[in-house]
This record gives sequence, structure tokens and C-alpha cells, in this order.
Amino acid sequence: MAIDVRSKRVYDPAEPGDGHRVLIDHVWPRGVSRERAELDEWARELAPSDELRRWFDHVPERFEEFRSRYRDELNDHREQVDELRRRARDGPLTIVYAARDREHNNAVVLAEFLRHR
Repeated sequence: MAIDVRSKRVYDPAEPGDGHRVLIDHVWPRGVSRERAELDEWARELAPSDELRRWFDHVPERFEEFRSRYRDELNDHREQVDELRRRARDGPLTIVYAARDREHNNAVVLAEFLRHR
């Protein structure tokens, strides 16, 4: 069964087609009000650990190793991940993040993880 998982920066406007919007950053994004974010959920527990986040430091050359380590961390949150997968089967799920880099971030990894697990 196909699932509809997307990722989007929290600074981009919410759209009706986003479906269920979930923020997966550990800290609230700067300069964004809760109203503007238009989130359905804030899943802090699914954010990368502080240790992993600091190590990665958004260095693209570290992304493959970050992806592997973050997937290991996500395996420890099976119940929350399974709930997101169920939501994505019922309709669009948009994983919201604050990072500037649209290709090398935790939302990209989580979206892949949900689609291919």
C-alpha cells in the first residue's frame, strides 16, 4: 500500500494538500508563530538526538553517516513511527522542519524511513 509522505520547511506556507503536518525538530523554529506553522503535531521525540545533531552540523559530506545513525535512533521509536505511517496511509503526511538545506536534513531521512520500511 502506497503512502503519501512529504517534507517541507516550516518557513514555507502551509497548503491544504499538506494533510497532517508534523514538526520533527527538537526546538521550536525561530521567528515562526504556532499559528503560522499550522501544525497538527510536534513530535520532538522523533528529532535526532542532540549528540547526533551536533555531530552532523548540517555538513553535507556527513549526510550518509547521519542517515544511518538517525535511522538507528528511529528504530527506538517504533510506536511513533508506525503511527505516522498509519496517518500517511490515510492521507497526505507532511514532515515539517526548519533546516535551510532541503536535501540534507532529518525530514528527508524520516520520509524515506516511512516510505521504505
